[in-house]
Amino acid sequence: MSTDAAPIHLTPVAGPAAARVAFVGAGPGDPGLLTVRARDYLAIADVVVVDAAHSEADVRAWARDEVEVVRTVRGEDGPALSAAARAKLLVRTASKFDDATHLVVRLIADDASGSTMAEEARACHDAGVAFEIVPGVSAAWAIPAYAGMLPDGHSGQVHVVSATDTGVDWSHSVSEDVTVVVLGEHDRIHRALRQLADAGRQADTPTALTGKGTTNAQETLVTTLHEALEHDSGALAAVTVAVVGRPVQMRAELSWWESKPLFGWSILVPRTKEQSGPMTDRIAGYGATGSVVPTISVEPPRTPQQMDRAVRGLVTGRYEWIGFTSVNAVRAVREKFEALGLDARAFAGLKLAAVGGVTADALREWGLEPDLVPDGEQSARGLLDSWPPFDEVLDPINRVFLPRADIATDTLVAGLQDMGWEVDDVTAYRTVRAAPPAAEVREAIKGGAFDAVCFTSSSTVRNLVGIAGKPHPNTVVACIGPATAKAAEEHGLRVDVVAPEPSSTSLVDALAEHARGLAEQARSDDEEFVRPSQRKPAPRRPRSRR
Repeated sequence: MSTDAAPIHLTPVAGPAAARVAFVGAGPGDPGLLTVRARDYLAIADVVVVDAAHSEADVRAWARDEVEVVRTVRGEDGPALSAAARAKLLVRTASKFDDATHLVVRLIADDASGSTMAEEARACHDAGVAFEIVPGVSAAWAIPAYAGMLPDGHSGQVHVVSATDTGVDWSHSVSEDVTVVVLGEHDRIHRALRQLADAGRQADTPTALTGKGTTNAQETLVTTLHEALEHDSGALAAVTVAVVGRPVQMRAELSWWESKPLFGWSILVPRTKEQSGPMTDRIAGYGATGSVVPTISVEPPRTPQQMDRAVRGLVTGRYEWIGFTSVNAVRAVREKFEALGLDARAFAGLKLAAVGGVTADALREWGLEPDLVPDGEQSARGLLDSWPPFDEVLDPINRVFLPRADIATDTLVAGLQDMGWEVDDVTAYRTVRAAPPAAEVREAIKGGAFDAVCFTSSSTVRNLVGIAGKPHPNTVVACIGPATAKAAEEHGLRVDVVAPEPSSTSLVDALAEHARGLAEQARSDDEEFVRPSQRKPAPRRPRSRR
């Protein structure tokens, strides 16, 4: 990630040989709420020490590949260590290094201001281990904001209380002009609300209980103080924040996070991890979770000599055009250039064609501006429709270089030849079906645990069905274009969404619009909207007899 923040330089300090420790607030749950400084520290960390609540996948999204992740739990998913044991673990981890140019990040939930951090910081001080603190976004403000509860000019004072504090004088919080935000575990929140009520807070005061705040599993129960106390502790198991006061009434108008069209949806993305980033980011922006299941593996051609000859011919002026039909083709040529010691200057005098906007962007990242990008259908057919025929007067060379996949169709080659071009159709990379996903993932796909699946090509349809089976009939099927939709239908899938433009972002936008329509239809029918994964299993379709 690139930022304008100043680079971090770790300066050794006096004391025993040990790494420097940075206590970093991880925020309330949404990885997007990590501060810029937190991401900077994670990017250079040698070790990241996390609690069980932190996702190792989220850590590795920002850290170096070789980072070591240490958990403060016994075993893989065992009970958490005591505060004293966590402090010893942190000091021991820092002491494995011989100087303070190394960095150990202690990632702490919320804003890194809790008592556990204080005890661990004291342990570092006593051991002579240098440390610093990077505060994070506080749950006291972020979770109510994500739940649509914002104090305004009429809300009066806001009292933020830790439910672990047993010495609170609740008499200061009984006025209706005071908004109370209570943070803690469910049973302690219940006890704190009881003490607030006993101190004299009105029983009918609007109260909201929120669990898993700022994540796409966030749930908020709006009730009254009296009714909140009627819930047993088991019903409050996921609650970590309670808001008591007038801002709760604003939730009906200001609930923005839980109102996103794909909020809470689990979406299957059959794509390689290298290509899925923008798509899963778009999915997260709509409040959903994108689960990537690779269906293909991109590998070099079995015989690289053909690619070597084509690239050397490119340098010596053999071609008039080079046509890129995928991001993988751009990557394959770029890697070959690097292997041969070439750079983008070798394209001087060449005309570049890109099959669509995503491929064009991959060229621009390389510093190349394509001369031809189809305005209409972004496919081999669309590229062919936009390609100019060979002109003996205007075109000094009549040859085209097409670096493509080994399974590419002949549509483009045949069409270019019909227009007078000679084509070198070169295998730049091979697409190999990926290994089947884990058994639990296959069961989730076939059992309907996913609300939707987004297919970005015909091959992703074929390969997903081949390695994992057909998605459940309740799963919404979204396809990037007509050809992909046709492939899905040929495999017996009901296609619900076809993107108006062949791009991953357009595909996700179209799925979100479809979900919005489903929710509006449920409201017009005076029914509660139920996500596809929560619907009753559809009856099995009888097999047709031939």
